[in-house]
Amino acid sequence: MSAFPIEAVPIALIASGRSEDFGLILGVLMKYCRFQLDGQAQCGLVELVAGVETITRLLLTPPENTRGDMEDLPSERTNHLPLGEAELLAPVSPSKIVCIGRNYREHAAELGNEVPVEPLIFFKPPSSLLHPGHKIRRPKLSQQVDFEGELGVVIGRTCYRLGDGEDVRPYILGYTCVNDVTARDLQKKDGQWTRGKGFDTFCPVGPVVTDEIDPWTGIGVETRVNGELRQQGNTRNFIFALDVAIRYISQVMTLAPGDLIATGTPAGVGPLAAGDLVEVRVEAVGTLKNPVVDE
Repeated sequence: MSAFPIEAVPIALIASGRSEDFGLILGVLMKYCRFQLDGQAQCGLVELVAGVETITRLLLTPPENTRGDMEDLPSERTNHLPLGEAELLAPVSPSKIVCIGRNYREHAAELGNEVPVEPLIFFKPPSSLLHPGHKIRRPKLSQQVDFEGELGVVIGRTCYRLGDGEDVRPYILGYTCVNDVTARDLQKKDGQWTRGKGFDTFCPVGPVVTDEIDPWTGIGVETRVNGELRQQGNTRNFIFALDVAIRYISQVMTLAPGDLIATGTPAGVGPLAAGDLVEVRVEAVGTLKNPVVDE
C-alpha cells in the first residue's frame, strides 16, 4: 500500500512509473495551464491523450509556489477535459513582467534602431495581463497598436545577482507565449515605454507553461493576424541568449518565483485593427489567440 491516497500524490512518485497503481503523472517534464472549473481558478496538468492535449489532473499547489521543487507538487484526479474546451486563464501571476527590447537584429532594424550593446530591459505592469481568448482593447489614446509575438520565461526560484557563467536553467520554471502589445505611436512620442507598453490587456499570455523545450537549441516563434503569417523567428537568433539576459536582469533586481520575462520579438511587427484575431505560436508550447476590439 502507498502512503499517499490515490486522489492526491506528489510528483516525487512519478519516477516509480507505477501509474496504474497510483494514477500518477508519467515523466519528469511537465506542461500545465490555469483554467476555470466550477467557478474557481485551478492549475491543471496537460498531457496528450489520444493525440489531443488534455487536462488530466489538478495541481493542488501552484507550480510557482514550489520554489523549483516540482517533485513535491501534489496532484489529484479530475475528469479529463480537452485543453481546447477549457476556459483558460493566464497561466502566470507575476509580481513583475520584465521585457527585453530589440533582441532580434532584424526587428531593431525595421524600427530604425541600433542593435543594443547590452540587454535593453523595461517593464509591463501585471495589470496588463490578459487571458487566452480574451479581447485586446485598442485604447482611444493611441492610433497605432502593434502586435509583438514572443517567447515568455517563467521564473521558478528566487534569482538575484547570479555569477558570471552561472547556469540559469535551475531558476526557470518553464516557458509560454507572450504578446507584447504596444501603442507604437505613444512609445515613440514618450521616449520611454511605460505608457505605450502598459495599457490593460496589453500582455496576453498562455495558453500553457511548459518545461519541455530548450530555447538554446532553437525554438520557432510566429505571429499570425487573421491567419496570415506576419512574424517568423527563432530563439537561435537572439542577440542576447537567455542566460546572458537573465544574469543581466538579476544584477538589477530580484526575480521572484512566478515572474515573467518576455524575451523579445522577431521582425514583422505591425498594427492591429478592431475585428482582428492575433495568434502567437511558440514551437512545442502552443498557440495564444486573442481577438481585438476598440475601446
